[in-house]
Order: sequence, then C-alpha cells, then structure tokens
Amino acid sequence: MSNFVASRSVPFVTRIAGHHAKDIIARDRARAQKIMRGINPHGPVAFHELRRRRHGHHGHGHSGGGTGSGDGSGATAPTAPTPGGGVDVTDAGVTYTASVGVGSPATQYTLLIDTGSSNTWVGADKPYRQTSTSKSTGQKVSVSYGSGSFSGTEFVDTVTLAQSLVVKNQSIGVASTAQGFQGVDGILGIGPVDLTEGTVSGNQPVPTVTDNLFAQGTIENDLIGIFYQPTTSEGALNGELDFGSVDTGKVTSDVTFVPITSTQPASLYWGIDQQVTYGDDTTLLTGNAGIVDTGTTLLLLATDAFQAYQKATGATLDNATGLLTLTEQQFENLQSLFFNIGGTTFEFTANAQIWPRSLNSVIGGEEGKIYLVAADLGSESGQGLDFINGFVFLQRFYSVYDTGNSQVGLATTQFTTAETN
Repeated sequence: MSNFVASRSVPFVTRIAGHHAKDIIARDRARAQKIMRGINPHGPVAFHELRRRRHGHHGHGHSGGGTGSGDGSGATAPTAPTPGGGVDVTDAGVTYTASVGVGSPATQYTLLIDTGSSNTWVGADKPYRQTSTSKSTGQKVSVSYGSGSFSGTEFVDTVTLAQSLVVKNQSIGVASTAQGFQGVDGILGIGPVDLTEGTVSGNQPVPTVTDNLFAQGTIENDLIGIFYQPTTSEGALNGELDFGSVDTGKVTSDVTFVPITSTQPASLYWGIDQQVTYGDDTTLLTGNAGIVDTGTTLLLLATDAFQAYQKATGATLDNATGLLTLTEQQFENLQSLFFNIGGTTFEFTANAQIWPRSLNSVIGGEEGKIYLVAADLGSESGQGLDFINGFVFLQRFYSVYDTGNSQVGLATTQFTTAETN
C-alpha cells in the first residue's frame, strides 16, 4: 500500500438534505426501494459487465481499471442503467460538495460529489468562464437524475481537483438549463464511466475525471478512498476524497477488502455480505447482503433485524421524529454493534449509534434527547438488500471503492471510537 500525499486528497463539506428526521428517513427508504428494484446500477459489477458487453470478453476500453479481471462474483448480468431512474445525488439524504477548479487560470465551482453518476458539469449557478484551455466540442450533453436534470454543451477543459490532481482535456458539460440544483454549480461525477453512455450526442461514453487521472498516470489505481470526521456542527469541512490509493495517514488498521457480493440487487451497487451482532449474543443479520452507500444518511436494517435491535436496546419509537429514542439509563447500558465483514470485526460503539446531540435541533428533535441512527429499511431480510451502511456508519471508518478490482475496503480511523455524539 503506497503512501498517499495529502495534496492528492480533495476536501469536502457534508450536508444533510431535507433535515427533519422524518424527511431523512423517507429519502433513505425511497432510495432503498429504488435499489431493491435494481434501478441505475453503479457498482463495479455493472461497470465490468457493460464494458465486457461493449468490447467483447477481451476488450479493454479507454476507462482504465486496476488489475481486476472482471467481477468474480458469478452474479447474473445487470440491466443497463435506467436513464433518469436515479439512485443518485438528487435523492440522497446526505450530500457532499467540493471546490473544483475549471480552466486556466481556474474558476472555482462548488460541485456535488456523486458516486452514482459520472458526468462532470458546471453552470447551474455560477456561469462557466472560458479560458485558453477551454474548447467546445459542439456536442450536446444532457443528463436526467432522480429529481433533477441539466442540458447544455460539451467542452473539454483543465479540471483541478487539488494541487497534484490536475486533469487535462476533461470532458465537462456546460449547462444552459439545470433543474433541482439550488446552491451548487453542478456535479463532480465519480461513478463508473459506462453511466455516461448516451449522455453526449454521438453516444460514446465520456471518460470520467477518475478515468483520466488513471489514464494520464496521475493515480496508480482505479479506486477512491473516503474519509469522514464525525462532526457536531453544520457545513464543516469534514471529509476527504482520496483518488488512486489509500491515505495511510488516516487509517489505524489494515484495510479489509471484500469482493462485491454475488447476491442481487446488492451486487449491482457497492454490495457486501456482513453479519451484524448487538452486544455479545444478539444476532441481527447472519452474513446477509446489503450495500455501503454514501448517499444514505442512516444505518438501515431489514425490518426483522431492526425489530430485534429495538427489542435488545429497549428503545421506543419517537412519533415526532420517527427515530428510536433511549433514556439516559438505557444509553448507559447500550452495547456496541459488531459488523463482521470479510472475517474482520468492526465495532460500532454506543456513541456511534446515536445522532450528535448538539445537532438534535437540525432534525426537528428535542434538546438533550437521545436518538438512535439505525432505522427500518422497510422490507424483511432475505431479499438481497438487508442493510444499507450509510453516512452515520461511514463516519466511523475509512472506506475504499475499488472499481478496478471489484471490491470494497474498510479500515478503522482515529474517530472509530470517538465520543463526540
């Protein structure tokens, strides 16, 4: 594992969309239902399958993978992405924005980071400023998302993600119309390249920023690492996107890598198998399939697992927020959740299981009350999507999304056992 220089990292700001807890739960559940239907697959299995289909079994494409040799999962072929079906940033319960430079000299744009789409575009708010590096291709570009869209013209330009992450001749969309993107300038699409198919006139896929960083030799591997810092204030610069390798300065353990699950529909996304236990002896899930998802806010558990968790904790459902609540006494007795992933046990502490109390007002909660971050996914286990490890889970671990090798990685950080909530 090579060391990763800090300047290869792109800092980002995290924001909870919708804010009221009931709205967050509704967004998370609606997203889970889309995933259950296999809409807009954007995991590496879908990527490798579409690439195979386009180039034949030995084709290489221009998208540049790592050393992976296909998905290795035995999963049946996914269907192609549904245009506008949207498991993407517009229906995410939590969003991430980064400041990205376009042109030379660069104009800084605030872009939403989206792992579920792959086009990068600007112009929703701040207009595009052309410089000596800007070239129009004359092609039309349009993308529909779950609840938003943009259309405009394709340009190629220099895109600066960080001092040592400069992409030459990157295809970008320049919006002439954009809907559903208030307060941001556009999207930084870091999903697999095949999701760009059909978005630009001429119908060819458009290399993503990650593809071009890889093709131009700037990064070693076709992967992205994500680091979060649990936060107790809104709008803080509290995350980091690492392109091409793991930032070893951010992890406190080896990275456990697991192949993408072979169980559908989880296999079409960043799907893994995991066992979940509450305390020493209450098993909630036994090696079931689900997904790791940056666009889901809460920790979602299949209905039967959620009910077992509620019973074990003694929590009661709060009508005002729709979340489970604990008394101070129950919180003192709250046990850790243990996630066994690829033979490694990750401890999700009692403190990690509660919403940050300083942010209760943000979700329409009462001051000082204790709210749990696990919620009901809305369907029973055994249907191929038994959990979603969302933002509240990922805040406590470093996660790696390795498209080249079709695998997900997790490691502990200095914040795994933080008591900040």
